[in-house]
Amino acid sequence: MTRINGVETEQIPVSDRGLQYGDGLFETIAINDGQPCLLDQHLARLQRGCEQLNLPRPDIKQLAADCIELSKNTTGKLLKVILTRGTGGRGYRLPDTTDTRCILSLHNWQALPEQNYQQGVTLRYCTIRLADQPALAGIKHLNRLEQVLARSEWHDPAIFEGIMLNQQGEVIECISSNLFMIDQSGVLITPALDHQGVAGVMREQVINLAEFLNIQLYITQITSDDLQRASEVFISNSLIGILPVCKIETTHYQPGPVTSQLRNILPEMVLSGTNPGTRT
Repeated sequence: MTRINGVETEQIPVSDRGLQYGDGLFETIAINDGQPCLLDQHLARLQRGCEQLNLPRPDIKQLAADCIELSKNTTGKLLKVILTRGTGGRGYRLPDTTDTRCILSLHNWQALPEQNYQQGVTLRYCTIRLADQPALAGIKHLNRLEQVLARSEWHDPAIFEGIMLNQQGEVIECISSNLFMIDQSGVLITPALDHQGVAGVMREQVINLAEFLNIQLYITQITSDDLQRASEVFISNSLIGILPVCKIETTHYQPGPVTSQLRNILPEMVLSGTNPGTRT
């Protein structure tokens, strides 16, 4: 099912700026028992994205109500929210007036096998590197060509995700998820996203939970050498939650105690909508 500005349809004008230029934002929201998970956090990031792109914000209360209504009585689905700048003029110049186009759509989603959470998954390094662009850092804008090209680099089903580096060779994120490592001292570390990357809503939950549990946390630069020396590695996004990593290239890991502690508490926190701790 797809709704565009409240109307059930799958048709948009070819002149839509999201189609023409990738001029817009999107969110992918997990649905559990007919409820959109972390809806407030997704909509908050959407509003931040609107501010960064100077995109007119939709009625957030109405958007939230529409998301809740569309998610009701669904099983095995996820909800995708897309905002575009709508139709307006030709060329890159922003039109004088625009009406934001809001697209809500339901898609099939199958949870990962429990084996992946017990044993971990395999990652590889991508050759495509992320461009430096602080003006777009953190948000989920519609231009995902770097991720499309990166994901085309392999076809081996044994590899779950690809790690993306910046132009300086530092670790930033994975193609569809954020990355965390635990060093040999038990410190939780995740890359800073000041110049590129997506600040995932699940990443924020993990950061807040770590602070609540008094787990020492650094948000800083990470190198491939740091990952090679790590005692634990995991990835996160709003669909998979926290997923342990068992292998990166030729380096092997075991799901460890810090990952397990966070995994045991996070689902209850997400489903209840609570947000312990304060992000600094």
